[in-house]
Amino acid sequence: VQLQASGGGLVQAGGSLRLSCAASERTFFSRYIMGWFRQAPGEEREFVAAISRSGGSTYYADSVKGRSTISRDNAKNMVYLQMNSLKPEDTAVYYCAAGPVWPASRSADFGSWGQGTLVTVSS
Repeated sequence: VQLQASGGGLVQAGGSLRLSCAASERTFFSRYIMGWFRQAPGEEREFVAAISRSGGSTYYADSVKGRSTISRDNAKNMVYLQMNSLKPEDTAVYYCAAGPVWPASRSADFGSWGQGTLVTVSS
């Protein structure tokens, strides 16, 4: 499945952004676990959030829990990441990913990756 992330940008600390990820796979999109990862400059890629096939279950990294919400619209082949109360340490390139197995929070759990969208949070 091909993934296209969008919605990144420059935002002040305390602000909000909604990232979107469009999947090319229409027929089987609902069979995929979807996730968001991020990679800050000089850092390793880290897990942010994941959502089950139906959207009924979600899982978050502690660093974003309570500030972010992952959701999906299987009819539109879309997954979203709403981020609130953004902090400068949230600055990173954000990637959406698709995988076959739930629960999933490791990079190795996801086989398809989008190109990333840059989020910059200014202090």
